[in-house]
Amino acid sequence: MSARGKTIRMGLGWIYILVLTGCVFNISLFPTTEPLQEKIVEGSGTGKIALIDLSGIISEEKEDGIMDLPDMVARVKEELSYAASDKEVKAIILRINSPGGTVTASDLIYHEVQRFKEQTGKTVIAAIMDVGASGAYYIAMASDHIVAHPTAVTGSIGVIMLHINVQGLMEKIGVGAESIKSGSHKDMGLPTQPLSTEGREILQGIINTMYGRFLDVVAVGRKGLPLQKIKLLADGRVYSASEAKELGLVDQVGYLEQAIDSAKSKTGLKQAKIVLYRRPHEFKNNIYSKTDNIAVHSMPFFGIVPNHFLERGYTRFLYLWIP
Repeated sequence: MSARGKTIRMGLGWIYILVLTGCVFNISLFPTTEPLQEKIVEGSGTGKIALIDLSGIISEEKEDGIMDLPDMVARVKEELSYAASDKEVKAIILRINSPGGTVTASDLIYHEVQRFKEQTGKTVIAAIMDVGASGAYYIAMASDHIVAHPTAVTGSIGVIMLHINVQGLMEKIGVGAESIKSGSHKDMGLPTQPLSTEGREILQGIINTMYGRFLDVVAVGRKGLPLQKIKLLADGRVYSASEAKELGLVDQVGYLEQAIDSAKSKTGLKQAKIVLYRRPHEFKNNIYSKTDNIAVHSMPFFGIVPNHFLERGYTRFLYLWIP
């Protein structure tokens, strides 16, 4: 018997022995989501400042893929829990780069950050990097201090809902749609028909309620701004970092280092370890390293993912800046 044949035979023999002795192999064909781990990327000392990312579209939806990664809301909740359980973490920095997203996902993250502050008493700093608009700005209202990068764009306080009417297109290709409904407004917002005047008024009422909630959140987060001034600023427009500082929408214009310095100052830390939370095998080595498993649900056209449009319907309420 050749050397190769003997090697194969010995290998099969070992497998046979392992099976007889009750050894069980648990081999997964797909990678699984593993718990978060802490990665120190800068600094020293006993105190810690944790960086938590809010990048991309804010949504509870996950991208289709093999790995069962958490959506953005679940991931932020997980990272907040990790920071809350570590007594050495004295502050967190929300590193924001997002045009906003869905109303509910934005409100959920805002709620979780507020809850984190109430339960732990730890400081929260918002660092707006490139964009921190609409729902992302909404979330920043839960922070104790907002630093906007000198080239950042922020604001866009408001709500939008897009209704697409594809009736004309369907008629061109010879396709019709009928709805059998229990009430006159049950099919309100259906993309196969135009909005009625009454339907538009109903939806506008919902928009107004959500807009009022946004204004209330800003009034709580920016205590120095009277509500009347907030209403004047909240016409949906975005502001440069310098404009936002002058208008009172942010506290400081600076870089991520200034956000870290602010966290140290507010917590009385002269030195601090800057930490990121990551999954095993994610590489991070500095304060600009991104979280690889950020759930970014693509909304390339007014909150609509083309391949999901017909299967889900997309009359959606959004705290989203759409340039």
